[in-house]
Amino acid sequence: MPYISKRNRQALVLVIILSIVIVYIPRILSALDTSEATIKISESEIAETKNKIATFRKNKKAYSKYNFENKSRYHLPPTKFDPNKYTLNEWMQLGLSEKQANVVLKFTSRGIKSNEELQRVFVISDELFELIKDSTYYPTFEKSDKPIKKTDTKTEKPKILVELNTASQEDLIKIPGVGESFAKWIINYRARLGGFTKIEQLLEVWKIDVEKYAQIEPFVTVNSNQISKLKLNSITVEELKKHPYLNWNTANSIIKIRDRKKGFTSIEDIKESVLIDEECFEKLKPYLSL
Repeated sequence: MPYISKRNRQALVLVIILSIVIVYIPRILSALDTSEATIKISESEIAETKNKIATFRKNKKAYSKYNFENKSRYHLPPTKFDPNKYTLNEWMQLGLSEKQANVVLKFTSRGIKSNEELQRVFVISDELFELIKDSTYYPTFEKSDKPIKKTDTKTEKPKILVELNTASQEDLIKIPGVGESFAKWIINYRARLGGFTKIEQLLEVWKIDVEKYAQIEPFVTVNSNQISKLKLNSITVEELKKHPYLNWNTANSIIKIRDRKKGFTSIEDIKESVLIDEECFEKLKPYLSL
């Protein structure tokens, strides 16, 4: 082996190192560029994905809210029908709950003669009535050939008519079928409710069933201008939960929405609560103000 001096060995090592550097540096730089590009692309993709997720959530919330507010729970009757012959299941198929259907059956058991009387059944909402009103008929109560019996107006006793929102206990006791206890229950419920908006709300009073209601109804009237309003932007949850149509959970959800919105601009805003459906809102609406 030829002798290589120390100086030449050092030069040779330097040449080898330089060769290695020359060969591998482009590859290293290329790898670094690719990594950097990959990182940039990844960050871009992450940002785009976040935007898509945010848009999806926003659209989903809007779509869900739209469906919640606009999807009807009621259904058209399959054929024309006599409301007096409809069964519990058939009323439920139209969209009523079992409890609501039972209330309707109590009214129809006495006989409903027209759509006007059907609309007065308080559990039948305006939405349901609009769906079914053109499908109803009342063959039992069609015009008959029997002569109309005339009454002697001279001997007819004057009819008692009591306005529910201003009546005293003494006024209510004058109504046939209303004693001291029923009068107290009506007044107590009226105070909790804030006043009656329609006569049918008497059915919500303790121990007033359909039979008792039928006895009282001809002798009462309602002036809805006499009701008290709940001021949504200032009322407390404790005051709100006392209303018969609300409980603590529903009242608390309304207050939370008010705090988040820094005050209501419309009473419709309370429908943002998932605990308030359209039926509940329509019952509450006459009692709400800003």
